[in-house]
Parts: sequence; structure tokens; C-alpha cells
Amino acid sequence: MSQPVTIVHLSDVHFGGYADLEQIEALDGFLPTLNPSAVVISGDLTQRARHGEFQAAHLFVKRVRVFTTPIVVPGNHDIEWWKSPLGLFGERRKYAKYTQYFDNLRPVVEVPGAIVAGALSSYGVAFGSLTWRIRDLAVKGHLPRSETDRVQKIFAAVPPGTARVLTFHHNVLPGDLSRRMGLAGWRSAHKRLLATGADVILSGHDHQEGAGQIQGALAVSTSGTHSSRVRGGRPSVFNLVKIDAEAVHIQHFRWVSKDRQFIPSDTYSFARRGPPKVAVSVAGGDQGL
Repeated sequence: MSQPVTIVHLSDVHFGGYADLEQIEALDGFLPTLNPSAVVISGDLTQRARHGEFQAAHLFVKRVRVFTTPIVVPGNHDIEWWKSPLGLFGERRKYAKYTQYFDNLRPVVEVPGAIVAGALSSYGVAFGSLTWRIRDLAVKGHLPRSETDRVQKIFAAVPPGTARVLTFHHNVLPGDLSRRMGLAGWRSAHKRLLATGADVILSGHDHQEGAGQIQGALAVSTSGTHSSRVRGGRPSVFNLVKIDAEAVHIQHFRWVSKDRQFIPSDTYSFARRGPPKVAVSVAGGDQGL
């Protein structure tokens, strides 16, 4: 690849009663200064999948489109699963409102130096997402084999050296505070995700930022939330993901409420498709994890 690919990774904006409008306004002004190749929003654009919330999210994405390419996938809060629990009345019903505003549940977008593939992990109450824990009902996601097989074919068809970016909503690594996986059947999902050939996964759902790897081989960026529903009272964080020929770099940008701005925080670097190349470097003097 001739030049690094830079992707802003946002998640869990939750337009509605919980969205932090100061942060949204700050993002509007700050994101263009980062000159990203794309802005990826990995789900939960809304709180209750209401029309007004989707309209606010749609306008936010429209503003992003002025300066770069936006890529959006649905989260568990963006679907009306109760209209078709367990898929009894067809899968389209639960996504009907989402697709009025964002027409593709599984977007595939090429930008200079990279391909970004969206996968669907949000199904609500569905056979693949069920666990024995009641609190997981309608919250857990899953990745069917059909999704990972589809992504694997997409990535196999692009030229060597192209950065392969996969995004979906549910976190694939446990949160530092929650200690919870977002995906049901995550062990099987990990094996299949490794087989896709992805260089990095972008996900959210846990409401806490993170950077890590699956089995020391596949980089993972977990973005935080831009709502009042932060985990443990921590600051909101989004991630800036830079991919060069050798490594994936994930930098956290932390919200400082008293200054009403985002500042750079921790940066993690991982060799592409290998073990970590750089342990941890900290920018700005504060650790975010």
C-alpha cells in the first residue's frame, strides 16, 4: 500500500435521550481535521429505534459525507426485533425502519488502500443469539457462518497489500470492566474471523474503549459511547485506526468535558496478521485503559 489508511471509528452514539450533544457538536468540528479515509460507525446510532432518533443519526452521517466516506452498520438498539422474534415473521420486518435511513445492512466500501466490509451481528431475540442468561435476551449478537464466509470471499478478491477492515456491532473481546463478550458462540466466531483474512475488526457495544488482538493475530478496535451511558463513569472515547504496510495502530481520543474537546490518549500498535509489534506507547500523559 502506497500510503497509510486512516479510519475514524465511532460507536454507540445513541441518538435520543442519552446522546451527549456537546460531544456530537465537538465531533462535527474535530473529525474533519483528522483527514480520515473513512468514518465507521459500528452500530447503536439510536436508543429506541425511533424515527426522530434515526433522523438525527441520518443528519450526522450526512455531515460526515461532506468530508469523507461514512460506513454504518446496525446495533442491537437500531432494530425492532419484537416485530419478528426468532425470525417468525421474516427477517426484513425487524430491519424495516433502519433501512429507511441506511439502506444497506452489510455495506462493502472501497477507499484508497483499503476495503471495509460490514457484517450483521444484531438480530435481537434470535436462535443464534440465545444464551442461558436472561440478561442477555435481545442484547447478545452472533455471527452466522454465512456472514464470515461472505466476508472471507470479499477479502480474498482484493489485491495483495490492501487493508482489510471488518466492522460489526458486538464486541469480540471482553470489556475491561464488564468482562463480557458481546457475541454468543464467540469461540467459534473467533476461529472464523481469523479465517476471513481481516487485518482489523471495528466493533462497539460494550461502552468502553479497547484495543487488542484475537489469538495474537487479528487486531481489534473497540470504540466507546458518545452518550451518558458510559461504563464506570469513565470518559467517552473514540478510536483513530491507522493501517500501514506493517502494522495496525489504534489511538484513543478521550473526551474532556471541562474543556469540551477530545484529546489524544493511548496508542496501541499491532503487526498485521501477527503478534504485537509495539507493546504500548502513551500520548498526552494519561492512560485510557
